[in-house]
Amino acid sequence: MRDLPRKLSADELAELFEGRTRFVERLAELDDPLGRAREVAAQLSDEEKKEVLDAHPAIGARGLPPRSAAEQGTGEAPELDELNRAYEEKFGFRFVVFVNRRPRSQIVPILRARLERTREEELATALDELVAIAVDRWRRS
Repeated sequence: MRDLPRKLSADELAELFEGRTRFVERLAELDDPLGRAREVAAQLSDEEKKEVLDAHPAIGARGLPPRSAAEQGTGEAPELDELNRAYEEKFGFRFVVFVNRRPRSQIVPILRARLERTREEELATALDELVAIAVDRWRRS
């Protein structure tokens, strides 16, 4: 397991966060970008938060990049598509969860529970999960 880096390029961060967003650009300017990612995420505008969350692929989507497909676990959970749509309709951004190689069937109750929360709670949780994914990717690479 690797320690968190002191510096990462925008391209390296874009790979960890699924795209080159304004959030990634800000992190690339910092020392300890992954260690400070939650702090920076909390300071983003609503539009920037949506941008970074929507860059992440949807849970259970087809045609995922290989890394995302491996991380998202296996198994069938047909209701994921419907729940993802309901989540995006309610909150206005993509559902993000650190799957951590759990089967998709274990994500369904998490998604259902998170649908009961407020938008503010979900923005904070989704960004925290996004950072956890990036940190895990760094440590496993």
